[in-house]
Amino acid sequence: MSPPHFWLRAEAKPLEERRALSPANAAILVKQGHQVTVERSEQSIFGDQAYVDAGCTCVAEGSWQRCAPPEAYILGLKELPEADTALHHRHIYFAHAYKGQQGWQDILKRFRKGGGELLDLEYLTDHSGRRVAAFGYWAGFAGAAVAIEAWCAQQNRDSLTNLSSRPNQQDMVAHLRGCLGGRSPRVMVIGALGRCGHGARDVAEQLELEVTAWDCEETQAGGPFPEILEHDIFINCVFVNHPIPPFLTCAELKLAGRKLSVICDVSCDPTSNFNPLPIYDSCTDFSDPCLRIIDGQPGLDLIAIDHLPSLLPAESSHDFSSQLLPSLLEIQDDPNRVWRRARQFFDDKTKTLS
Repeated sequence: MSPPHFWLRAEAKPLEERRALSPANAAILVKQGHQVTVERSEQSIFGDQAYVDAGCTCVAEGSWQRCAPPEAYILGLKELPEADTALHHRHIYFAHAYKGQQGWQDILKRFRKGGGELLDLEYLTDHSGRRVAAFGYWAGFAGAAVAIEAWCAQQNRDSLTNLSSRPNQQDMVAHLRGCLGGRSPRVMVIGALGRCGHGARDVAEQLELEVTAWDCEETQAGGPFPEILEHDIFINCVFVNHPIPPFLTCAELKLAGRKLSVICDVSCDPTSNFNPLPIYDSCTDFSDPCLRIIDGQPGLDLIAIDHLPSLLPAESSHDFSSQLLPSLLEIQDDPNRVWRRARQFFDDKTKTLS
């Protein structure tokens, strides 16, 4: 049996600079006998030549649809271009289709129609249920950074627009320190002990901001939590895969004495039935990151960007690729049943299609 063929597709989402596989880790796959095909991409943080030097074959952007062999695994990060065409290949990416998100049935019907298969990156887990590869730390780090920058803009009677990536976290923190100018917003993080929460706390702590860190123990009684309103910035880092009481509702936001003026929902599942912040219903983006929830003083802005780690594309891509690599190397034999569990998720969800 020949080694698996991985086809790294170019990301179609605007401003998505990350890649699921770094040149360094692509080189390891090649040395192990795998064929690695990489689509060229002008927006990728990694240049095409780096993949060529790693022993990969470079091809045109978007060519997987007409050129990838049937046995290839199509590897990416964010969503595929919207279409109703059938999907024949095995795809590895974040599909956001298993928690009732808007359009989830359309996505899975494309796989059913073409006989393809979805191996969702969010559902690649070890025997304990922990994800084998995640951007969580970088999502929390970038989410907290954007929230702090949005708060600074509010203090200057301005609004935050047109976010762009940073070369590294040190540069990002230095930029925030300049924005703060000695001011110290009070920050609350829920989900503080997870990967995402650690990232959010790291930013605040590097900036010497006061952080209230909540996790399972503090939230076990169930929301809403009026304590959130006592903070300037609230960062939600909780991954929710079942219904829970909301952390905040529109009613709480109307309570007198609210100090809260910026929310960053790093988990960012506004169309899911499990959304713990049912105060908004659509994502924001890099060009217009803040959704104004309440006008006046204090106003309230909400940030819900679903690819926050792309603000630190080099560090987050290197980290994620290194986490994913061991499972890619084992995809054929699957000794830890990582891929078998992912297939079972896909099969179970596909059976529920109407």
